[in-house]
Amino acid sequence: LIGIILFPGLIWQINEVWCFFLFSRGLALQKLDLINRIQQLTPTTKGQWGKMTVAQMLAHCCVTYEMIYETIHPRPGFFARLMLKMFVKSAVVGPKPYPKNGRTAPAFLVTDERDFAVEKKRLIDYLNRTQQLGEAHFQLKESHSFGPLTKEEWNVLFYKHLDHHLTQFGV
Repeated sequence: LIGIILFPGLIWQINEVWCFFLFSRGLALQKLDLINRIQQLTPTTKGQWGKMTVAQMLAHCCVTYEMIYETIHPRPGFFARLMLKMFVKSAVVGPKPYPKNGRTAPAFLVTDERDFAVEKKRLIDYLNRTQQLGEAHFQLKESHSFGPLTKEEWNVLFYKHLDHHLTQFGV
């Protein structure tokens, strides 16, 4: 099985692969699978599509967690949140995989150079923190852009984005 455990019993089929998610302490081995994929990256790993370097991709993946745990990204205004809920939310939290070379939200654009080792460590630390907090922490937790999300929606949001970019870089 490929994926990351968030909690037991929830299975989503993404990219024709059964994916488990991150919250369950009892299924931490699947979280290690995702971390092992991250560990396979090197500073010279090239993307199979897109313009980001591997360090920029890792920093880009950290933005999701920065929006949850940090206060460095301003919340979108009321009208922007309404539009995001109406037109973007289903693509982000639904089971359909992201397309290659899709548009990136401005807050997620990383165009400056980044330190590979720093970004890799930050992403792994965020994954560990998310698992340690557990599923109850995320049930109906307010999303920066979409309002309250169920734990299932958080699961898909976390996994789908990471899987998309790790696949982009061949791991």
